[in-house]
Amino acid sequence: MLKTSISTTGKKTLLFSCALVTGYLAHAQQMTAALNNVIKNTPQGHTMQVPGLLSEQIPALPYQKIVLPGPQFLISDDPEYIRVPEGVALREPVQPGSVRLYLYNVNGVQEPEKMDRKIAAVIKNTGNQPMHIRMLKYSSQQPTTNYFFAGKQGLADFFQSQPETVAREVKPGASICLDPKQDKAVVKYDELVHGFYEFVIDQPGEVSIVQTDLKTPATVAASRVKNALATKQYAGAGRGTYGISNYRIIVKDTLDTKNGLTQVLVADGEKDPWVIGKEATTGELKSLDGNYGILYNIELSWKSSDGKALALMTWNPRGDNGQWCGGMANTMVVSSGKFKEGVIQLPSNQLVTTKAPEAILIQVFTPPAGGGVQKVHFTYSPPGASCLPTPLVLVPVDLK
Repeated sequence: MLKTSISTTGKKTLLFSCALVTGYLAHAQQMTAALNNVIKNTPQGHTMQVPGLLSEQIPALPYQKIVLPGPQFLISDDPEYIRVPEGVALREPVQPGSVRLYLYNVNGVQEPEKMDRKIAAVIKNTGNQPMHIRMLKYSSQQPTTNYFFAGKQGLADFFQSQPETVAREVKPGASICLDPKQDKAVVKYDELVHGFYEFVIDQPGEVSIVQTDLKTPATVAASRVKNALATKQYAGAGRGTYGISNYRIIVKDTLDTKNGLTQVLVADGEKDPWVIGKEATTGELKSLDGNYGILYNIELSWKSSDGKALALMTWNPRGDNGQWCGGMANTMVVSSGKFKEGVIQLPSNQLVTTKAPEAILIQVFTPPAGGGVQKVHFTYSPPGASCLPTPLVLVPVDLK
């Protein structure tokens, strides 16, 4: 499931509490030669054991958060488990322009018995002219019970996808499947259908996420189901249309490696609150718990007064919090350093990371020649199926 964290009361609302740090604080852990060698010798994306290094008390870097222009953003994750044989989990109007849809739904049918289903995204042309629809970015995995794989691979495919060059046409009043493969895929009980789509349309439309039997076209089922299912409080991250899809995060101060460990902390629900949207069926405002599907474009300036490099790593601070948080898997885009720039799955050597002292090495930024300030970039999105937050820790390391 899409998860934030789990509190002692069972709600998925336990948030990582971290005060906004306006200066650098000393961290209790001192880098040892052994830890330095572990980080220096770990391949990009791999897990590593760094006992004593990771803590929720690592100073957080203050940053400026800017809302970037972006697409209309829809998410379908409430209800996450579709318990009826045929039903609509999301129904939202969309306007001409770009649209991002995050589909995260599970076949949860148990009555009258467990049964194979299909789950598909359908778009209807509600305008009076032909609609032209073209994918800008696209990610779709086969139905699976491996939710961590879907979340990690889904982001990797999304980041690496290329725009379609040919648009599809939809007549006024007609509907098509956004992803034709979903109309043919068999979804067994407890399997997740995971899709991440960004597309452009030139007519108003209506997006529905529908579950139905294997013989019925998804477009037919979407047209005969008149109302969306009721939402289930605390059962999913959210449902509806959200006005924020992209953030730009600019770390305010220039980081200096001489000051020790720091971290960039986003999607924690406090310092970086959950975005609010509106659900069309009821008209209610809905929080997107976890900010799943939102892209964070992070910029950081740094220098090395002591000649050290800067390692970027991540870990799962919620590894001890119940059955849902025992693993974390993600994918990011990172600028060049010791390793080449590009998309990196986290971890790349196994499915998930578990808990401290295990961490994942994302990149090692090397000091600029001749000193001076260097700017680095990385793109982050809260990983589906993982608990939050997933801190981005910056560790000075000696590469000599």
